[in-house]
Amino acid sequence: MDILIKDGYIYDPANRREGNFDILVSCGKIKTVAKKIKAQASKVIDARGKVILPGLIDMHAHLREPGREDAETIETGLSAALSGGFTGVCAMPNTEPCCHNQEVAEFLLKKAQVLGKANLYPIGAITKNREGKELSEMSELKNAGCVAISDDGNSVKDTAIMRRALEYAHMLDMPVISHCEDTDLSADGVMHEGYISTEMGMKGMPAVSESTIVARDLQLAEFTGARIHIAHVSCKESLDLIRAAKAKGIRVTSETCPHYLVLTDETVKSFDSNFKMNPPLRTEEDMKALRAALKDGTIDVISTDHAPHIESEKDVEFNYAPFGIIGFETAVAVISTDIVSKNIITWNDVAEVMSNHPAHILGLDKGSLGEGSDADITIIDPDEEWVYKRDEIKSKSKNSPFIGRKFKGRVKHTIVNGDIFPI
Repeated sequence: MDILIKDGYIYDPANRREGNFDILVSCGKIKTVAKKIKAQASKVIDARGKVILPGLIDMHAHLREPGREDAETIETGLSAALSGGFTGVCAMPNTEPCCHNQEVAEFLLKKAQVLGKANLYPIGAITKNREGKELSEMSELKNAGCVAISDDGNSVKDTAIMRRALEYAHMLDMPVISHCEDTDLSADGVMHEGYISTEMGMKGMPAVSESTIVARDLQLAEFTGARIHIAHVSCKESLDLIRAAKAKGIRVTSETCPHYLVLTDETVKSFDSNFKMNPPLRTEEDMKALRAALKDGTIDVISTDHAPHIESEKDVEFNYAPFGIIGFETAVAVISTDIVSKNIITWNDVAEVMSNHPAHILGLDKGSLGEGSDADITIIDPDEEWVYKRDEIKSKSKNSPFIGRKFKGRVKHTIVNGDIFPI
């Protein structure tokens, strides 16, 4: 199907192009980007007043299948991702069975291919069953289609094993995505350790439990020459370390999530378990530091860490609820409402941190609106006001802290390989 997108405002950092353009899509590719294209097309999209970005790529998400299809499936997860403007999703390996071998990776890819929704990019485990004891078969994982390795949800506690993982990943030119948490320091914690946790009598997870492992993994990356990507950065101390490592030339990239940019540990006073996540929501000072790091380039990527849980798991006392929230359908809205509208970053920056940079880090031929590129396109109305309603959520789970929130900025069209998906 040929698609003609008319009069949208394009942000395409990969090609250093910004402004009002038309886009002609043919045979799943971007054929032409120009002003006032005159061509016949079976579908015309009026994009006046809309923002057009290269298709968004979520570097960090949990689809739960195989093993926990009660919380999410590949089909429901990718449908929610499309609704949120994501044309590509990286699936973390903490499934049952774990994605630590070729068979699981191939299952994920084949299932996604049959569904024909958003592009799925498996992430393989660093160690078998993510237990931190024995390295996975990284070469097999790469050959099966994995774009990175991670034990996300677990930190690799054994420093010698983490060193070997980085050495092997370096030989394969695969990024290692590190969940940085010293569980000896964070054990049994349920929220950020600080004044509010003390006031509430809740067991805390100190910022140093994150930053000590960040420091270790940055030193190992420098020693091995490997590429390290620090997942879901939440605190100022980690940012200081990453910023210094980049200045030294260490091959480090980092990500944070929308919730860390707009929420703090103050919200936990509600005892709503939808504000419980790992790493936890931290202080206003940390939130401001994350926003500054996003602006100065210390943070390379915004990911969702989409983590579905069924209602019976979350609808318990805060201490007993699992960590994690869903995020596909609110990511763009949160960034539009609370970050772009407040001039912290621009839409061009959004294109970089949610499309171009993830594609570059993962070695994907994506993140571009150039002629000849795959027609992965996200179209956003930056001015539409809407309310995030529980009964409209496409994810199978509903564990979001943003239900009932009014936003400004909404995804209108998601196009994947030239196919338009309803929002």
